[in-house]
Amino acid sequence: MGITILILTYSYLRGNDTFSGTNKFYAIYDSVEGLAISKPVLVNGFQIGRVSKMDLRPDGRTIVQFKIEPKYNIPNNTLAKLVSTDLLGTKAIVFEMGNSKVYAEDEDTLKADIQGSLAQSLQPIQKKAEHLINKLDSSLAAVNKILNPEFQKNVDRSFLSIANSLQTLEGTTRKLDALVASQSGHINGIMSNAEDVSVSLKTSTSHLNTIATNVETLSNDMAHGNIKQTLDNANKAVADLQAAINKINNGQGSASLLLNDDKLYKNLNDASANLNALFIDLKAHPKRYISLSVFGGGKKDK
Repeated sequence: MGITILILTYSYLRGNDTFSGTNKFYAIYDSVEGLAISKPVLVNGFQIGRVSKMDLRPDGRTIVQFKIEPKYNIPNNTLAKLVSTDLLGTKAIVFEMGNSKVYAEDEDTLKADIQGSLAQSLQPIQKKAEHLINKLDSSLAAVNKILNPEFQKNVDRSFLSIANSLQTLEGTTRKLDALVASQSGHINGIMSNAEDVSVSLKTSTSHLNTIATNVETLSNDMAHGNIKQTLDNANKAVADLQAAINKINNGQGSASLLLNDDKLYKNLNDASANLNALFIDLKAHPKRYISLSVFGGGKKDK
């Protein structure tokens, strides 16, 4: 009797309900890792049956048999999903009930699906946690560095240097304020002079505009004047001068003889010398050339 009870208990744990009829359904999975016989079949967390048998097919996939209590109607488009129930990878079958009005019959094969394990689902969270831990380690290292006495001394020196710089800047600002206050009269004078210069520039601009207008008028007058005739006369004068120079160079005319004939030059030179001698003699012996008599007579010097 005890042996019979033990056998029946073992059979029940194996998914075989000896005393009640059940409907058998099948699903085919690529992998059944973590799934075992007698694992529950759940609908929204409520158990409606058990895994009763698993067989490996020649193609490497596994066909799983479920025994479902006959009082539960299973739509023929129900999805038998293999899911993880804990972090250790233990699996169970969850029926996602379809919306078909046609129910699956005993020995029908349902559609199968495999859900990733909880560990796989937690992998993104694990990566984020690892990244956060790395940042936390860096922050702790920075805190440890700040708590380092030598670093604290450097920080104290830096704050002291900043305080000294601020004091120096404050003193410089005061000096600048005092300088501006003492030179306010000069600054006002400079501003007044700048205003005068601005007025002068405005007046000069007016004069420059007048000058520009006059230049423009002169330019227009020249443009409308008889410039061609003036240029022709100038060209003619230059041509006449060039012709006279050519005649002189060719020995034509008195000017050419004066410049080019040595005989004329010598004659003029001799005449000048004779005239000079005459003036010298006239100065030395004026009575030879001029005869004066008080009474109207007298003898001439010889």
